Formats: sequence, structure tokens, C-alpha cells
Amino acid sequence: MTLRSFLRPLAALALTISTLAAAQTPAWPSRPVKIVVPYPPGGAVDVVTRKMAARLQQQTGQTFFVENKAGAAGTVGLMSVVQAPADGYTLAANDTSHALLPHIFRKLPFDHASALVPVGAFVFAPMTVAVRADSPHRTLADLVAAGKARADAVTYGTGGAGSAPHFVSEALGIAAGANFMHVPFKGAGEATMAMLSGTIDFQVASTPGILGQVRGGKARLLAVSGSRRVTALPEVPTFQEAGVKFPGLINFTGLFAPRGTPPAVLERLHKEIAAAMASPDMKAYAESIGAEPGHWDAAEFARDLHERGVFWGRIAANTAFERQ
Repeated sequence: MTLRSFLRPLAALALTISTLAAAQTPAWPSRPVKIVVPYPPGGAVDVVTRKMAARLQQQTGQTFFVENKAGAAGTVGLMSVVQAPADGYTLAANDTSHALLPHIFRKLPFDHASALVPVGAFVFAPMTVAVRADSPHRTLADLVAAGKARADAVTYGTGGAGSAPHFVSEALGIAAGANFMHVPFKGAGEATMAMLSGTIDFQVASTPGILGQVRGGKARLLAVSGSRRVTALPEVPTFQEAGVKFPGLINFTGLFAPRGTPPAVLERLHKEIAAAMASPDMKAYAESIGAEPGHWDAAEFARDLHERGVFWGRIAANTAFERQ
């Protein structure tokens, strides 16, 4: 018997075993999928992720559930996903704050560049400057004038130091030449309550997290980010229309998976995200919260994260913020 004739049946056996193993591996998702939101309940990431989870559950017939795991600017929750099996059953949700992490921590507990793989982003929402309904600051110009008149006389709140609203607020102050005082809270929801009670003067928040308060008559918006007004908020000017040469940014919600997650799972997940955002109910939902429907694939998502990282680096260099 030649070596070739001896190895041929072994190769055939190996192929058969591999084929059988693949056939026995259930298609994803075959059991509940957990999406970790690394912030307290009530913020934009939490609200939008829960809506997407419900839609993915409807499309796949499998349970998708959200677990809030807050702490350390989101790194506690993200680390739990990094350490999870790379099988597609534990995912992370985040927004533009993800690109901020290298600029607010001297050392992260995971490799920011590769530990989590961007899968897809969706629901693109402008950032807003919100005040309570009876605030004496009727316009963004009023707020800026007060901030210029006396340093730190105007206060703003966020869900924590190093968050996207923190850096957007600082960038707004730099662009306007005003000095605002930062008051950090444990979550965006707490910051909103502080704004509504008058504990702080204003809050920068994306539309999903604040629009309910606006429609309820408790809050008022002075400006929105982006190059054009929001269809759901035609009376609210952009930052530039309100007199500040600062485009702000459009926020997103996106899903990440642990490094090593099978490509087939990532592809299926992105297809489900795309299908969700093409559905009439998700389009209507996005528009109802003052956001644009749509989605980015993994390549578009990764490219945007890189560009935002460069932007945040410039803001960090001009902000009195000490990396943790």
C-alpha cells in the first residue's frame, strides 16, 4: 500500500467528521442572546437597544434581552462582553462614547482596537441642548452669553465624566467661547432629572433620551446638531443657525461582538440589523424620536469609529480633563 492510498481514506473520514460536526451545530441564534448596555437604564443607548432587541426577537423567533451593567464610563459592561465566549450569544451596545475610551483612560482593561468587533450601527440621532421648560435661557445665544459673562456660572449635567455628552458640551463651550461647569451624575437619566428640577442649567442629550420630556412639556430644546433641522422638531434650530459654529455630531447606537465571533454569525447579525431598519415600524420609531433610520455595515461602522476617535482626541487635548 502506498502512502497516498493509505492517507486517502483518512482524509475522507476527516471530511465526513467535519461535515457531520457542522451539520450538528445549530444555526445562530438557537438560544437567548444577551445584549449588554454598559450604562444605567433610561439613556439613549438603553432605549434604542431595547427597541432593536424586540425587533430582532420578532425576526428570528429567538429571545434577545438587554442587561444593564454600568460603571467606569461603560468599561465594566464592555469588559464583561470581552470576557464572554465569542459565540454570538453575548453582545455589547454602545454609542459614539466607544470612540472616546482611549482618551479618558490611561489604560483600558481590554484592547480597545481589537477586543470588540463592530457589527453594525443604526438609528442616527442628533445631539441637543436641553433646558427645563421654564428656563430663563430662551435661546442658545442666551446660554452662551451667560457662560461668557461669568466663568462656571452656567452648569450642565451628564451621565459621567468622559461621556460623549461631556465632551460635546466642552466642544460647544470651546466653539462658543463660553465657560460651562460640568456636574457628573451616575447616568443620563439622573442628569435629565437634575435639569428638569433646576439643579443644573442644561443638558446635552441625544433625541431618543430627551424627546419624551420635550413632548411632555417639561423640557425645551435650544439647538440640535447636524447640518439640517430634524423633521420631528422643525422649530428647533441647528447649532450653526443658533449662532455657534459647531456642527456637533450625530449619535448612533451600535452592536459589538467579542473578537473571534464566527464570521457567519456576524454576517447573520448584520443582515438582521439591516432588515430591522428596513422595516416600517423601525423607520417610524426612529423618526418618532427625532432620529434618522438607516444602518452601517461593519466596515462603515469601523471607519466612523476611527474618525470620531480622531475628533475626540482634538477635544480632549483642549479640555481640562485628566485621564483616569
